[in-house]
Amino acid sequence: MNGYLRLGVNIDHVATIRNARGGGHPDPVRAARLAAQAGADGITAHLREDRRHISDDDMARLAAQIDLPLNFEMAATDEMLRIALRHRPHAACIVPEKREERTTEGGLDAVGGFATLKPFVASLGEAGIRVSLFVEPDPAQLDAAVALGAPVVELHTGAYCDAGPDERERQLARIVAAASHAEAVGLECHAGHGLTFDTVGPVAAILSIAELNIGHFLIGEAIFGGLESSIKRMRALMDQARAEALGERSA
Repeated sequence: MNGYLRLGVNIDHVATIRNARGGGHPDPVRAARLAAQAGADGITAHLREDRRHISDDDMARLAAQIDLPLNFEMAATDEMLRIALRHRPHAACIVPEKREERTTEGGLDAVGGFATLKPFVASLGEAGIRVSLFVEPDPAQLDAAVALGAPVVELHTGAYCDAGPDERERQLARIVAAASHAEAVGLECHAGHGLTFDTVGPVAAILSIAELNIGHFLIGEAIFGGLESSIKRMRALMDQARAEALGERSA
């Protein structure tokens, strides 16, 4: 169980706004620096096959210029493996990717894709890159991650965030159970996708989760109150929920 809960800030959609018009503004590397000042513990960036937001140049600059750990989200393709091995980020999170989707629609099928994923996990690990698999909160997926040799999983929280009040409790229970199972089988557990100021608290209170990765919501809130302000508020909500959970455990 973890006391401090890390926050990884995904800066993909700073690049989305830049690409809508072209040119160099707003700069995702500048956003990463601001995130560091605001209390982020790491930076996440997803280089997609179609380059719809983060570019190859962005990845090179992030790897060279940002002091925080860089989490490279990538599909399991030969091209992305070559890029990861070139830049040697702190971590690589393997995610499912479909060209037609607006955003990642669900978790990776580590069970069905075991044979395909095995050489990618091995190559990244041999290069000293910490491998994470973005999966649904399903024990079978976590067991497959262990068998693949991935030390980390990131639980997809999209169904929880998108659900109505009654269904949300059921989805939260799935995340709680999966995080507990991850701890039991020796995986470091992260979580992310769709988390907001309103939904982050119950997930941050799960003591077996070590890190949350949040992006789109923070970039959207930055339009109204600034990026540093949105990250600081998210950081405060996470810290409050984690402190309350630790207090309850001690009691």
